[in-house]
Parts: sequence; C-alpha cells; structure tokens
Amino acid sequence: HVLQKNHYDAIIANNAAEALEILDKQNCDLILMDIQMPGMDGFAATEAIRKRGKDASGQVPIVALTAHAMAGYHEKCLKAGMNGYLTKPFKPDELLAAVEKQLNADIVG
Repeated sequence: HVLQKNHYDAIIANNAAEALEILDKQNCDLILMDIQMPGMDGFAATEAIRKRGKDASGQVPIVALTAHAMAGYHEKCLKAGMNGYLTKPFKPDELLAAVEKQLNADIVG
C-alpha cells in the first residue's frame, strides 16, 4: 500500500517460485525480497535471478527484507547478490528511501 500510495506499481508474489514466474513474463525495476519465505528462501531466489545473467531480470536491483539485524547479516545479503537491505519492521519512509535509492542508482549508474 505504501508503494502504491506513492505512485509505484507493485506486483505481489506469494513465494519465490511465483516471483520467478513473474520475472519470466515481464521486466521489473526492483525486487523487494523477503529472506524468510516458505520453500525457496530469499538467498536461493536471488541466486536464481542472478543466474539469468545480463538480461533485464538478471540485473534488476534486489533489496532484502529481513527481521535479522545481527552483525554481518547485511554483508551476507550483499555477498549473495542483493543490492540493499532493510530490517523489518520498517517505517514507510525507510521503505521509500530504499526503493528510491535503488531506482536512482539505476538511472545514475
């Protein structure tokens, strides 16, 4: 709701397999990746996305969403191929800042 309220289109995937199916059908500008999902977790899903290589879906920015705030976890997410990290629970302005940072990095970079 926060994204839609701020004029972003959002597609919700209920699990990693569904997210991969969505990426097969359309390009996305950004993925908000829950780390703790049933079946395939966020790390495995990120690996599957990054294996797509240079095509648009393989290069899309991925922001980890996790309840884990322990030391080193942010680095673990970045090492896994994610571009950003947001600890749950997060405030709406934190979510928007993370989204805008990644979308602006794509424009600048």
